[in-house]
Amino acid sequence: MDPLQFYKCLADDTRLHILLLLTQVEKACVCDFISALELDQPKISRHLASLRKCGLLRDERRGKWVYYQIHNELPNWAKQVLTLSAANNKPYFQNTLTRLKSAQTDANTCK
Repeated sequence: MDPLQFYKCLADDTRLHILLLLTQVEKACVCDFISALELDQPKISRHLASLRKCGLLRDERRGKWVYYQIHNELPNWAKQVLTLSAANNKPYFQNTLTRLKSAQTDANTCK
């Protein structure tokens, strides 16, 4: 992955939020992102597909649910950019992180 491709993939508020959230929780399903980002399923799914196509995310099917996480083969420099961005910009995504964690602890989410 070259830097231009990487930064183009980050150049959307929703996609950036998804990636920053995943630096904090490791894995999440579509329904978690729906709650956290307060967007509809088709929009979330389009952004997740775009991030998969960029090679930033990988998915894992568990029954009827698909869980996403940052791709383990992402170059170290790219992982560091995401980690440092998350660590130094908590106000940017803190509300969505709180909603995501709440969704993940809700017994009805992704069940």
